[in-house]
Amino acid sequence: MANRLSDATSPYLLQHADNPVDWWPWCEEAFAEARRRDVPVLISVGYSACHWCHVMAHESFEDTATADLMNSMFVNIKVDREERPDVDAVYMEATQAMTGHGGWPMTVFATPEGAPFYCGTYFPRDHFQRLLQGVTNAWQEQRDQLLDQGQRVVAALGAPRGLPESSAPGAETLDLAVRALVRDYDQAHAGFGDAPKFPPSMLLSFLTAQSERTAPLQTAQEPVPAWLMATGTAEAMARGGMYDQLGGGFARYSVDREWVVPHFEKMLYDNAQLLRAYIRMARRPVGTDLAEADTHKLLRRVAEETADWMLRELRTPEGGFASALDADSPGPDGTPEEGAFYVWTPAQIRELLEGEDAAYAEEVFAVTEEGTFEHGTSVLQLPQTPADPWRYQRVRERLFAARASRPAPARDDKIVAAWNGLAIAGLAEAGVLLGRADLVEAARACADLLLRVHLREGRLLRTSRDGRAGHSAGVLEDYADVAEGLLVLHGVTGDARYAHEAGALLDTVLERFGDGDGGFYDTADDAEELFARPQDPTDNVTPAGRNAAASALLAYAALTGSERHRSAAEAALSPVSLLAEKAPRFAGWGLAAGETLQSGPRAVAVVGAPDDPAVDELVRAALESAPLGTVFTRGDGTDDRGVPLLTGREPVQGRATAYVCEGFTCKLPVNTVEDLRARFG
Repeated sequence: MANRLSDATSPYLLQHADNPVDWWPWCEEAFAEARRRDVPVLISVGYSACHWCHVMAHESFEDTATADLMNSMFVNIKVDREERPDVDAVYMEATQAMTGHGGWPMTVFATPEGAPFYCGTYFPRDHFQRLLQGVTNAWQEQRDQLLDQGQRVVAALGAPRGLPESSAPGAETLDLAVRALVRDYDQAHAGFGDAPKFPPSMLLSFLTAQSERTAPLQTAQEPVPAWLMATGTAEAMARGGMYDQLGGGFARYSVDREWVVPHFEKMLYDNAQLLRAYIRMARRPVGTDLAEADTHKLLRRVAEETADWMLRELRTPEGGFASALDADSPGPDGTPEEGAFYVWTPAQIRELLEGEDAAYAEEVFAVTEEGTFEHGTSVLQLPQTPADPWRYQRVRERLFAARASRPAPARDDKIVAAWNGLAIAGLAEAGVLLGRADLVEAARACADLLLRVHLREGRLLRTSRDGRAGHSAGVLEDYADVAEGLLVLHGVTGDARYAHEAGALLDTVLERFGDGDGGFYDTADDAEELFARPQDPTDNVTPAGRNAAASALLAYAALTGSERHRSAAEAALSPVSLLAEKAPRFAGWGLAAGETLQSGPRAVAVVGAPDDPAVDELVRAALESAPLGTVFTRGDGTDDRGVPLLTGREPVQGRATAYVCEGFTCKLPVNTVEDLRARFG
C-alpha cells in the first residue's frame, strides 16, 4: 500500500499516514484512479482537533478489516477541512441537503467525477462496514440511480442562486438587528439560543459598536441593551468552564446553556476574535459602579490572558500561530480522553494543596464531589470574583504548575493564513491598548511570515507548516482577513509596507473573486473547479469571506480615498440587510461592518518624530476613544510613503499631532490626548 499522506503539510492528514486505509490526498489523480478501477470515491473530511474524527479514525480507519473493505471497494480520499475549506463547503452543503444536518467527520460517497450521491457524518464501525457494503452493492446493481442522484445534487447545488435586491445596512436596519438579538438572548445565562452555545465573537464586536453609536463612550448615562448583551455574554463565558481558568484561552463551545462544560478543543480563530472583542469592550471608561468596575477588570484580564495563551501555546518558531489544540489528551491510564488535561477532582486538589487552600480552591473554582464533567471530575469555573486576589493568584499558580506535568493535548501546528490575519489584528490592537509592545511585535512577526512564506507572485497560499508553504490556494477569507490584519498593523506601527501589501491583496479580491453582481465567490476565478463554486454570505465560526472583504475594503478606502474600494464594500454588505432581522446571529461581522459605515468610517493620522513617546500616547488615545472601525495611520510628517491619508499631515509647532478625518475632510489638528479624546465625545 502506498503512503500518499506522508509528505502532507496538514497534521490531520499526517495523523492518518500510517492507517491501513490506502488514503489519497485530494487530487485529480485520485479521481482518475477511481475511473480506472470503475469504483466510487469515499471522501472523508475532518480536522486535527475534532474529537469524533479521532473516534472514527480509531474505530474504523485503524481497523484492518474495515480498511480492507474500503480499499477493495473505493478510492479513499482524506481531506483537511481547514486546508481545503472550498472542498469542505461544497460537500457540506450536499450533506446538509441530503441529511438535514452536518458536522465532522463528514463522510461522502461520490462518483469518479466527484458528484456526491450519499452523505453522512460519524458512523460507528459496525454501521460503517454495513454502509460500505451497501453502497458497493448499489454501485454494482443500481448504478444508474446513483449517477442520477449525483447529477441532480450537482445540478441543484451548482445552479445560480441570486439574492433578493438590497443595499448595505443603515442605522434603522442595525437597530432592528439588536431588537432581534434581544428576543434570542438568554436572560438567565447570557449568550444566544440554547445548547450547544458557541462564542458569538463577531456579535460582541457588533453589539459593542452599536452601543457606542447609540450611547457614545464619553457621554453615556445608562447602558443600552446592546452593551448589556455584549458584556453579559462576555462575562458569562469568562466565568464559565469554556474559559481556561488556569492558563487562559477559550475552548470551542459550551455543550450546555450555562457555559459550564466545554468541548475542549481550542481554536486559533476563536481566540483571535475573542481577544479583539474583549479588548475592545474593555476600552469603555469605568464609572463609579463597583459591578461595572469589576466587569471592566475581568474583560481586560481575560483579553491579556488570551493574548498570553496564544503566544505561549500556539506561537510557532517561524512566528506564526498554530491552528488548534486537541480536545483529547492521555488520561490517567494513557488512553486519550476528552478534557483530561483540564479537569480536576477534589482528591487531586487536596493532594496538591494544604488544608484551607484546598478547600478554598474547591470553592472558588466550583469543584464538587459529584463533578461537573465525567467520572467525578469538574471543569474549573470562576462564579465570583475572589475577595482575596493574592490568595487566588497563589492557588491558581500552584494548580497551573501542577497541570503542566500532565500530558498535553496535541497541537495542530499548520499556519492558516486567514486565522493568522485575525490574530494579527487582535494582537496589534491589544498591544497598544494594554501597553504591551511584545504583542505588537508578535503581530509584526506573524505578518512577516505570511508575506514571506504564503505570498507567491501576488497570490496567497492558504497554509504552511515548519516554514514550508502548502499547495492549497488562498480563498476569499484568507485575502480579506490577512488584508485587515495588515491594515490594523500598519495603523499601530506606521510601516507603510503593510498598507501597500493589504491594497495588493484587496485588488486581487476585486479582480479574481467578484461574482459580477456586487458580491464575491469564496474561491478565485482561476481556482480548482469543483462541482459548485462556493459562495456563503453568512458568518459562521469566522467571518464570511464576503463580510471580511467588506470590512477590509472599507478600511482601505478610508486610508486611501478610493471610491472603488468603498463602493465594492457597500455592495458586498447588501445581504446583511436581509439577515439583520431574521438571522442576525449569522451576520455579526457584516453588522459590525455596517456600524463602521455609519461612523464614516473615521480615520486618524498621527504624525511626529518616530521616537517621540507623545506619538504613541496619541495613537493609544485614539484607539481607546474612536468608534470601532476607525482607521489609523502614523508617520513622521515628512513623507507620506505612499499612504494618501498622510499626505500633507505635518506636526503642528514641532509637536506630535493627530488629525481626525472623515472622507479625507479633517478637523483641526490637536496635540494633546485630552483634545483628541474630545474629538470623539
